Amino acid sequence: MKRRKQLNGSAAEVEAAFYEALNRADIEALMLLWADDEEIVCIHPGGPRLLGHAAIQASWEAILERGALQIRPSQLHETHNLMSSVHTVIEGVTSTGSEPAHLLATNVYIKTPQGWRIVLHHVSVAPGVAPAHEHPTSSLH
Repeated sequence: MKRRKQLNGSAAEVEAAFYEALNRADIEALMLLWADDEEIVCIHPGGPRLLGHAAIQASWEAILERGALQIRPSQLHETHNLMSSVHTVIEGVTSTGSEPAHLLATNVYIKTPQGWRIVLHHVSVAPGVAPAHEHPTSSLH
């Protein structure tokens, strides 16, 4: 497996780096945030379950080939312990040539010897219209 550089900090900081990498369409930075484990999982809205680095990276390359996404996560709900952290957020997403989307995301992080890393990113289309009271969880934009 590839050696990953250490990213010190919390799961929340890894999450901020994840959305920043998406907003820059930076595949290399994005993939460095995932656990060094082939059991990692990514599920895009309406898509199949993707397992492992190769499948996940290929999916992000296809999504980002038209350019960066502008994702504004909000309304973070976090549950954590010493070794894992589960975050659910509402994603407001805009991309070139597409209507804005309102999505629900679950991001799961584990603490590894290299620091906090993503093991699951699961996104689905949210029902209804985007809540009018969205508040960004951090300054990711």
